[in-house]
Amino acid sequence: MVAERYRSIVQEEGIDFTIANCENAAGGLGVTPPIADELLQLGIDVLTSGNHIWDKREIYDYLNRQPQLLLRPANYPEDLPGTGVQTVKARNGVQVAVINLQGRTYMPATDCPFRKADNILASLPGTVRVRFVDFHAEVTSEKVAMGWHLDGRVSAIVGTHTHIPTADERVLPLGTAYQTDSGMTGPYDSVIGVEREPILRKFLTAAPVKMEAARGRVELRGSIIDVDEQTGRARSIRRYLTTHR
Repeated sequence: MVAERYRSIVQEEGIDFTIANCENAAGGLGVTPPIADELLQLGIDVLTSGNHIWDKREIYDYLNRQPQLLLRPANYPEDLPGTGVQTVKARNGVQVAVINLQGRTYMPATDCPFRKADNILASLPGTVRVRFVDFHAEVTSEKVAMGWHLDGRVSAIVGTHTHIPTADERVLPLGTAYQTDSGMTGPYDSVIGVEREPILRKFLTAAPVKMEAARGRVELRGSIIDVDEQTGRARSIRRYLTTHR
Protein backbone atom coordinates (compact mmCIF):
# COMPACT_ATOMS: atom_id res chain seq x y z
CA MET A 1 0.00 0.00 0.00
CA VAL A 2 2.86 2.38 0.80
CA ALA A 3 4.39 1.63 -2.59
CA GLU A 4 1.10 2.41 -4.32
CA ARG A 5 0.11 5.53 -2.39
CA TYR A 6 3.22 7.20 -0.99
CA ARG A 7 4.27 9.37 -3.93
CA SER A 8 0.74 10.62 -4.60
CA ILE A 9 0.29 11.53 -0.91
CA VAL A 10 3.53 13.51 -0.94
CA GLN A 11 2.44 15.39 -4.06
CA GLU A 12 -1.13 16.04 -2.97
CA GLU A 13 -0.20 17.17 0.54
CA GLY A 14 2.96 19.10 -0.38
CA ILE A 15 5.18 17.05 1.92
CA ASP A 16 8.83 18.16 2.26
CA PHE A 17 10.04 15.45 4.63
CA THR A 18 8.78 11.97 5.50
CA ILE A 19 9.53 9.74 8.48
CA ALA A 20 8.21 6.17 8.69
CA ASN A 21 8.56 3.68 11.52
CA CYS A 22 9.49 0.40 9.83
CA GLU A 23 10.07 -1.97 12.73
CA ASN A 24 7.23 -4.35 11.77
CA ALA A 25 7.57 -4.12 7.98
CA ALA A 26 8.78 -7.72 7.52
CA GLY A 27 5.48 -9.57 7.73
CA GLY A 28 4.62 -7.87 11.01
CA LEU A 29 7.89 -8.54 12.84
CA GLY A 30 11.15 -6.68 12.33
CA VAL A 31 12.56 -5.36 9.08
CA THR A 32 15.04 -6.75 6.57
CA PRO A 33 17.59 -4.86 4.44
CA PRO A 34 15.65 -5.39 1.17
CA ILE A 35 12.44 -4.04 2.73
CA ALA A 36 14.26 -1.05 4.21
CA ASP A 37 15.84 -0.37 0.81
CA GLU A 38 12.44 -0.59 -0.89
CA LEU A 39 10.91 1.94 1.50
CA LEU A 40 13.83 4.34 1.08
CA GLN A 41 13.73 4.03 -2.70
CA LEU A 42 10.12 5.21 -2.62
CA GLY A 43 11.45 8.52 -1.30
CA ILE A 44 10.92 8.17 2.45
CA ASP A 45 13.65 10.28 4.05
CA VAL A 46 14.26 8.52 7.37
CA LEU A 47 13.12 5.19 8.83
CA THR A 48 12.69 4.95 12.59
CA SER A 49 12.09 1.79 14.60
CA GLY A 50 11.66 0.37 18.11
CA ASN A 51 12.16 -2.80 20.11
CA HIS A 52 11.46 -5.07 17.12
CA ILE A 53 14.40 -3.65 15.16
CA TRP A 54 16.50 -6.48 16.62
CA ASP A 55 14.20 -9.30 15.45
CA LYS A 56 15.94 -9.89 12.11
CA ARG A 57 19.62 -10.64 12.55
CA GLU A 58 20.51 -9.44 9.04
CA ILE A 59 19.52 -5.87 9.93
CA TYR A 60 22.42 -5.47 12.37
CA ASP A 61 25.04 -4.81 9.68
CA TYR A 62 22.57 -2.66 7.76
CA LEU A 63 22.19 -0.33 10.75
CA ASN A 64 25.89 0.48 10.53
CA ARG A 65 25.84 0.80 6.73
CA GLN A 66 22.84 3.15 6.70
CA PRO A 67 23.03 5.06 10.01
CA GLN A 68 21.56 8.22 8.50
CA LEU A 69 18.56 6.49 6.94
CA LEU A 70 17.54 3.81 9.46
CA LEU A 71 17.50 4.69 13.16
CA ARG A 72 17.17 2.52 16.24
CA PRO A 73 16.11 3.96 19.62
CA ALA A 74 18.88 6.18 20.94
CA ASN A 75 18.56 5.00 24.53
CA TYR A 76 19.77 1.48 23.79
CA PRO A 77 23.42 0.86 24.81
CA GLU A 78 25.95 2.70 22.65
CA ASP A 79 27.79 -0.49 21.65
CA LEU A 80 24.80 -1.82 19.72
CA PRO A 81 24.73 -1.21 15.96
CA GLY A 82 23.28 1.99 14.57
CA THR A 83 22.36 5.33 16.02
CA GLY A 84 19.23 7.02 17.34
CA VAL A 85 19.61 10.56 16.01
CA GLN A 86 20.47 12.03 12.63
CA THR A 87 20.14 15.37 10.88
CA VAL A 88 18.90 15.12 7.30
CA LYS A 89 18.17 17.77 4.68
CA ALA A 90 14.54 17.99 3.59
CA ARG A 91 13.47 18.49 -0.02
CA ASN A 92 13.05 22.22 0.64
CA GLY A 93 16.62 22.48 1.93
CA VAL A 94 15.76 22.67 5.66
CA GLN A 95 17.84 20.60 8.07
CA VAL A 96 15.69 18.23 10.15
CA ALA A 97 16.93 16.42 13.25
CA VAL A 98 15.18 13.07 13.75
CA ILE A 99 15.38 11.46 17.19
CA ASN A 100 14.22 7.91 17.95
CA LEU A 101 13.56 7.05 21.62
CA GLN A 102 12.00 4.07 23.38
CA GLY A 103 9.91 3.99 26.55
CA ARG A 104 10.69 1.84 29.58
CA THR A 105 7.27 0.92 31.01
CA TYR A 106 6.38 -2.66 29.94
CA MET A 107 9.26 -2.51 27.45
CA PRO A 108 12.80 -3.97 27.29
CA ALA A 109 15.28 -2.42 29.71
CA THR A 110 16.95 0.67 28.27
CA ASP A 111 18.50 3.90 29.50
CA CYS A 112 16.18 6.72 30.56
CA PRO A 113 14.58 8.23 27.42
CA PHE A 114 13.92 11.55 29.16
CA ARG A 115 17.55 12.11 30.10
CA LYS A 116 18.69 10.77 26.73
CA ALA A 117 16.45 13.32 25.00
CA ASP A 118 17.97 16.08 27.11
CA ASN A 119 21.50 15.00 26.17
CA ILE A 120 20.70 14.76 22.46
CA LEU A 121 19.01 18.16 22.34
CA ALA A 122 21.97 19.75 24.15
CA SER A 123 24.28 18.35 21.46
CA LEU A 124 22.31 19.64 18.46
CA PRO A 125 23.47 22.91 16.86
CA GLY A 126 21.11 25.82 17.33
CA THR A 127 20.85 26.22 13.58
CA VAL A 128 18.90 22.95 13.38
CA ARG A 129 15.52 24.24 14.50
CA VAL A 130 13.22 21.56 13.08
CA ARG A 131 13.38 18.58 15.41
CA PHE A 132 11.17 15.48 15.34
CA VAL A 133 10.90 12.72 17.96
CA ASP A 134 9.48 9.23 17.39
CA PHE A 135 8.77 7.99 20.92
CA HIS A 136 8.25 4.24 20.74
CA ALA A 137 6.47 3.41 23.97
CA GLU A 138 3.69 1.28 25.42
CA VAL A 139 1.76 3.38 27.92
CA THR A 140 -0.01 6.63 27.20
CA SER A 141 1.14 8.27 30.44
CA GLU A 142 4.81 7.90 29.52
CA LYS A 143 4.18 9.33 26.08
CA VAL A 144 2.15 12.28 27.39
CA ALA A 145 4.84 12.97 29.99
CA MET A 146 7.49 13.05 27.27
CA GLY A 147 5.37 15.50 25.31
CA TRP A 148 5.32 17.92 28.23
CA HIS A 149 9.01 17.31 28.91
CA LEU A 150 9.95 18.30 25.36
CA ASP A 151 7.36 21.03 24.75
CA GLY A 152 9.08 24.04 23.22
CA ARG A 153 12.31 22.11 22.60
CA VAL A 154 11.25 19.99 19.62
CA SER A 155 8.94 20.66 16.70
CA ALA A 156 6.98 17.44 17.14
CA ILE A 157 6.78 14.26 19.17
CA VAL A 158 4.69 11.44 17.74
CA GLY A 159 4.26 8.12 19.52
CA THR A 160 4.48 4.69 17.94
CA HIS A 161 4.26 1.04 19.08
CA THR A 162 0.63 0.43 20.05
CA HIS A 163 -0.62 0.26 16.41
CA ILE A 164 -3.78 2.18 17.29
CA PRO A 165 -4.13 5.85 16.22
CA THR A 166 -5.10 8.24 18.99
CA ALA A 167 -7.35 11.27 18.67
CA ASP A 168 -5.33 13.61 20.90
CA GLU A 169 -3.25 15.39 18.27
CA ARG A 170 -2.61 19.03 19.19
CA VAL A 171 0.05 21.71 19.42
CA LEU A 172 1.24 22.08 23.01
CA PRO A 173 1.50 25.59 24.54
CA LEU A 174 5.17 26.15 23.70
CA GLY A 175 4.88 25.01 20.08
CA THR A 176 5.45 21.25 20.00
CA ALA A 177 3.05 19.14 17.92
CA TYR A 178 2.00 16.04 19.85
CA GLN A 179 0.12 12.79 19.24
CA THR A 180 0.21 9.77 21.53
CA ASP A 181 0.23 7.26 18.66
CA SER A 182 0.00 7.72 14.91
CA GLY A 183 -1.26 4.17 14.36
CA MET A 184 -0.04 1.54 11.92
CA THR A 185 -0.20 1.00 8.20
CA GLY A 186 -1.70 -2.45 7.89
CA PRO A 187 -4.85 -4.57 8.24
CA TYR A 188 -7.19 -3.07 10.82
CA ASP A 189 -9.77 -5.91 10.72
CA SER A 190 -7.40 -7.72 13.06
CA VAL A 191 -5.90 -7.54 16.53
CA ILE A 192 -3.21 -4.85 16.02
CA GLY A 193 -2.31 -6.41 12.68
CA VAL A 194 -2.53 -10.08 13.67
CA GLU A 195 -5.16 -12.61 12.58
CA ARG A 196 -8.06 -12.46 15.04
CA GLU A 197 -8.78 -16.14 15.74
CA PRO A 198 -5.42 -17.14 17.28
CA ILE A 199 -5.43 -14.07 19.51
CA LEU A 200 -9.00 -14.73 20.66
CA ARG A 201 -7.99 -18.33 21.42
CA LYS A 202 -5.03 -17.11 23.42
CA PHE A 203 -7.20 -14.79 25.52
CA LEU A 204 -9.83 -17.48 26.05
CA THR A 205 -7.44 -20.33 26.92
CA ALA A 206 -4.17 -18.65 28.01
CA ALA A 207 -2.41 -21.19 25.78
CA PRO A 208 0.39 -20.05 23.44
CA VAL A 209 -0.52 -19.56 19.78
CA LYS A 210 1.31 -18.84 16.56
CA MET A 211 0.63 -15.29 15.42
CA GLU A 212 0.20 -14.57 11.72
CA ALA A 213 -0.05 -11.20 10.01
CA ALA A 214 -3.67 -10.54 9.08
CA ARG A 215 -4.96 -10.00 5.57
CA GLY A 216 -7.85 -7.99 4.19
CA ARG A 217 -8.75 -4.31 4.39
CA VAL A 218 -5.67 -2.13 4.85
CA GLU A 219 -5.38 1.39 6.19
CA LEU A 220 -2.46 3.77 5.85
CA ARG A 221 -2.25 5.90 8.97
CA GLY A 222 0.01 8.80 9.82
CA SER A 223 0.31 12.41 10.90
CA ILE A 224 0.94 15.53 8.86
CA ILE A 225 2.72 18.32 10.69
CA ASP A 226 3.26 21.90 9.52
CA VAL A 227 6.36 23.50 11.07
CA ASP A 228 7.67 27.06 10.90
CA GLU A 229 11.19 26.44 9.64
CA GLN A 230 12.48 29.71 11.09
CA THR A 231 11.42 29.05 14.69
CA GLY A 232 11.03 25.25 14.68
CA ARG A 233 7.58 25.61 16.21
CA ALA A 234 4.67 23.59 14.90
CA ARG A 235 1.75 25.40 13.35
CA SER A 236 -0.52 22.36 13.17
CA ILE A 237 -0.80 18.58 13.32
CA ARG A 238 -3.54 16.42 11.84
CA ARG A 239 -4.20 12.73 11.43
CA TYR A 240 -3.99 11.19 7.98
CA LEU A 241 -5.93 8.14 6.77
CA THR A 242 -6.37 6.40 3.45
CA THR A 243 -7.84 2.92 2.93
CA HIS A 244 -7.27 0.13 0.44
CA ARG A 245 -8.61 -3.37 -0.11
